[in-house]
Amino acid sequence: MLYVRFRRAGTDGAAPGEEAYEGLLALLAGFSPVVEALPPDAALIDVRGARRYFGRDATGIAALVRVRALARYGVDCTIGVAANPLLARMAAHDPAPTAAPVRTVPDDPDAVAAFLARKPATALHGVGQATARALCAYGLDSVERIAAAPPATLQRILGAATGRRVHERARGIDPTPVVPNALARSLGAEHRFDCDELDPERRRRALLTLAHDLGIRLRTDGQVARGLTLTVRYADRSTTTRTRALPEPTAHGPALTAAAYALHDALALQRARVRAVLLRAENLADAEVAARQLTFDPADEKSRRVEAVADRARARFGVSAVRPASALAKDWDAA
Repeated sequence: MLYVRFRRAGTDGAAPGEEAYEGLLALLAGFSPVVEALPPDAALIDVRGARRYFGRDATGIAALVRVRALARYGVDCTIGVAANPLLARMAAHDPAPTAAPVRTVPDDPDAVAAFLARKPATALHGVGQATARALCAYGLDSVERIAAAPPATLQRILGAATGRRVHERARGIDPTPVVPNALARSLGAEHRFDCDELDPERRRRALLTLAHDLGIRLRTDGQVARGLTLTVRYADRSTTTRTRALPEPTAHGPALTAAAYALHDALALQRARVRAVLLRAENLADAEVAARQLTFDPADEKSRRVEAVADRARARFGVSAVRPASALAKDWDAA
């Protein structure tokens, strides 16, 4: 099992563009048909059936993937190699400065236990800040301690299903299969800060800018989004990604902005050193066939009329003719 993270070579950990990402998925499909896209910058690939064909083990195939991605698309890869998606993902996200680009977790219980032993609770995929705080309140602040705790204890703290899942993952158990999927239609933009950003208000201004411009691009293309994904990239190049389904398909700027703010606030970043934020409109559809809930809110109707007038002004005088007063300068990259 390989978990592949893509980064444009020669940049500060930036994700590849949408066209390059689609090409990279096609490259992976040349190794195995079992590829699960994890936009905007990762994918899972099951290579069990490819080892005999290529005459290499999973680590050897990972090295070949890196060479081809760099040669064809100018994209570097960090690849986790393990027996299941959980361990492969954790290996690829290992923040150790001495970690190699291809990081292998041997399929051996002792090696898995040693790999997991000193990692924090949040290193487990699916364990967010709220779950980690609940565990830390009982002294379960590391994967090793979580694995040693009785399953019944974890179920009392987290609930039956979550407690059972966290206990399995703390022992390196993840039966989740790699599910081949088609890349969903999406549209995204990224803002990279000049320096590590600690100010939450400036991060919110960046999100306002991204949501505003995504709305313009969606309306220009006659599309609406059914979901929104926020990816936060930190100073150590690790990332956090959260997705939220929108109440209704929309290209309305204020609705996209409100969803972006909600995603950001739910992360509770506090003093996190943020290098970049990426906002992606997911699961796009044609605006003509999308249903819209009628509202009797005069403020909402006024906002939409103002937006329509602003769009006409942009069409005549350029995209920068009308912008929110709190928006940052337009220095984001389309994705």
